[in-house]
This record gives sequence, C-alpha cells and structure tokens, in this order.
Amino acid sequence: MWSRQEFEARFFGAFEHSLDVKGRITLPAKFRAYFEDRCFVAQSQFGDPCLAVWLPEDFFGFASNINNDQWADDETRRFVRSWAREAFECEIDKLGRVAIPANLRRYASLNKEVSVHGAVGTVELWDPEVWSHYKTGGR
Repeated sequence: MWSRQEFEARFFGAFEHSLDVKGRITLPAKFRAYFEDRCFVAQSQFGDPCLAVWLPEDFFGFASNINNDQWADDETRRFVRSWAREAFECEIDKLGRVAIPANLRRYASLNKEVSVHGAVGTVELWDPEVWSHYKTGGR
C-alpha cells in the first residue's frame, strides 16, 4: 500500500509510561535524544491500533513517497486521507512531554498507562492490554 521509505534505525526497546491529566506522555530520554522541539503523532501507518511518533524529517519523507498510483486506488486513497487528516504536529516541551490529541488517544485506546516502543524508524505508543493481545496474534 505504501511506497518504500528508508529510515535510519534509531528506536529500539520498550518503556512503560503514564499519560498525565493533560494527556501528555513523556518520551523516554533514550528516544528524546533524537528529537528537538517537535514531532508528528499519527495513527500507525500500517493500520495497527497504536500511534506512531515521527521525527519531522522522517514524517515528511514518508508522506512525500506516497505516489500518484496509490491515489488511484479507492481503498488506499481513503486510508491515506484518513491517516493524513489525523496526523498532528506536536511540541515537545522542555521536560520531554508530548500532548497527544484526544482523538488519537481514543484511536489507540490510551487512557492512563502507555507502552512506549521503539519501532526502528518511529516510536510507537500502545495501550498495554492492546499490545499484549496484538503481540500474541489475538490469542
């Protein structure tokens, strides 16, 4: 469905964090080192029930690789439009916190506890129960 995009391998490992009362998550210091003062947060580009946190340059590079052939397919076009509509540029504050928009928190079922995963080119945010179910193939 998506064009091939090369990412620098940056993000590995998993951490458990909590959303604060304002819907912010603190990025682990290990991941935060790659970010400056902003990021993009979007639904998973693969349609998985999680969020992806992107470095701006990687987000724009990925989006730039969506080609005209993909726009010709109705299902792909619907997915791309929905994905782009729900993507947000977010500030990272001095404490490394990112405010996750409410609609994205709902999409990924993020209420309090959050599993923060390295996913090679992005950071993923998962509800721990959803992740547990997902990683076992729904068993």
